[in-house]
Amino acid sequence: MSKINPLLTLDVIELRDRLASGAVRAVEYVEACLARIAEIEPQVQAWAWLDSDHAIAQARALDARRQSGAPIGPLHGLPVGLKDVIDTARIPTSNGTVLDSGRVPEDDAVLVSRLKAAGAIIMGKTVSTELAFMHPSKTRNPHNPDHTPGGSSAGSAAAVGAGMVPLAVGTQTGGSIIRPASFCGVVGFKPTFGAIARTGVLSQSPSLDTIGVFANSINGAAMVAETLFGHDAHDPATTPSPTPRLLDTAKSDPLVTPMFAFVRPPQFEDVADEETVMAFEEITKMLGDQCFEAPLPKAFDDASALRARINFAEMAKDYYAYEKRGRDQLSSEILEAIDKGNDVKARDYLAALDWRKILNAGLKEVFARCDAIITPAAPGPAPADLNTTGNAIFNGLWTYCGTPAITIPLLWSQSGMPMGIQLVGKIGDDARLLRTANWLKTYLSTQGET
Repeated sequence: MSKINPLLTLDVIELRDRLASGAVRAVEYVEACLARIAEIEPQVQAWAWLDSDHAIAQARALDARRQSGAPIGPLHGLPVGLKDVIDTARIPTSNGTVLDSGRVPEDDAVLVSRLKAAGAIIMGKTVSTELAFMHPSKTRNPHNPDHTPGGSSAGSAAAVGAGMVPLAVGTQTGGSIIRPASFCGVVGFKPTFGAIARTGVLSQSPSLDTIGVFANSINGAAMVAETLFGHDAHDPATTPSPTPRLLDTAKSDPLVTPMFAFVRPPQFEDVADEETVMAFEEITKMLGDQCFEAPLPKAFDDASALRARINFAEMAKDYYAYEKRGRDQLSSEILEAIDKGNDVKARDYLAALDWRKILNAGLKEVFARCDAIITPAAPGPAPADLNTTGNAIFNGLWTYCGTPAITIPLLWSQSGMPMGIQLVGKIGDDARLLRTANWLKTYLSTQGET
């Protein structure tokens, strides 16, 4: 591969400022992205749909708008990749399944409308695993094509990790933002449940589905998430409340040095690899008095099973039309989950929903003593196995509880693959989580951990 264009290495905030001032034209940047895609897409295979002419046309229109003196949006000229479960008007959205091949929505998802209103360029549709579940996609890890990029937001994470686009949007029902971000070496931000409207996005499990973002920096993730936050009357998970100032807070200095709670998630001793264990021993040691270990009560051991019970029961309902229309064209992973969901009793499903309140009460005690929980984003680096999307065991608890979480790409394995640190924040305190993430990245960088 040839040397990457310097434009593509810019932090997305600096890129935004250059695009807004005209120092970089939107067309110039999109052309750089397209050249990068043409070079490495055959290896990475991150895109489900891409039309160069459409991307260039959007960039030209935005350049003309800026030159005319008209107001520009906060994401002016920034290309964004969209997971192929997010509806885009007059652009194919196949939801990662042959059963939706050729499907072209009439309307944009709410989040797509917000991106367009902010001046973003819809670069294309990134690959999703089948129906945003666990059957591996065609996408490869940008750091080594023999390794999985994770899932289900495989293409979104890989596109940002490969420098094809600075921003992408994905979804998480188990670990589909945090894990692929860790595997692909990018920032992945899963906000508080219900922060970003899901109207126009494939529904797998309404009690768990969460929109998240990928970026080449923490501030970049804060910037695009702030644009997407907000109430939508058609999504009951959202609430009419003021949009938090995510970017300004993320860039600000904490009033006091942050405190961290190190949490060994359920099954940590069984599944975390040696490199992960050693890395977190070193990190917690370096943080010293600013970090304490917070053992989770035994009730948390059942969180994975409870989350799966909700996921499968709701999937059986939401994917019934797919099963009825083409069961023989669905993967074994999807069919197994649907069949398990059909067997879930109503009392067990409702009890699983209730248990979230109990677990969040336990987490409230932890957050009373810290700014963020620090925990692994994955058991280790991306497996050298294209028949898996990796283990989401360290992510599902936080999706189940609805807490915000972020992957910070700070570690590297001995094999040269990235490994992420996961920070988890209190529900609704997304801005403080982002600020704490910036503080931790800067602190560990000064300690030589990167």
